[in-house]
Amino acid sequence: MTRTPAPMLRIRGLTAYYGSIVALKGVDIEVQKGEIVTLIGANGAGKSTLMMTIFGNPRARDGEIVYEGRDITRLPPHEIARLRIAQSPEGRRIFPRMSVLENLQMGAAIDNLAHFDEDLQRVTTLFPRLKERLDQRGGTLSGGEQQMLAIARALMSRPRLLLLDEPSLGL
Repeated sequence: MTRTPAPMLRIRGLTAYYGSIVALKGVDIEVQKGEIVTLIGANGAGKSTLMMTIFGNPRARDGEIVYEGRDITRLPPHEIARLRIAQSPEGRRIFPRMSVLENLQMGAAIDNLAHFDEDLQRVTTLFPRLKERLDQRGGTLSGGEQQMLAIARALMSRPRLLLLDEPSLGL
């Protein structure tokens, strides 16, 4: 008998609110290690809210979020990030007054800066336009370049789970 491995991420009965408005109700999802999962739905269906709730803001009202066997439902966002979960939220949320390099430094793994140069090489190979603009302020990049920067910043943390919201926006 073959055992199915435990999912990397398991969400059961997840409910979240914005104030008194139900944003998510009874969401169930499983993601296996190495799997790519895409959520497709209409505007306002809760895709972005699900990503944000996994990251702890807004907090889940009901249900559970289990990552690599650990219940993270009530953890604050900074502790979730330490578990090597990264996100690139919708809207190119970069630091506009900081340089591209400084934005990438902000995304680097907090506990392991020893790999910074290697990680910088990796993300600038994926996004060569960023390599050309390392000293340029993030806010002066084009919309597509800002999106590249937002994704590259998330990748700098060496995530085990990467959450991308509207990743092709502006590209």
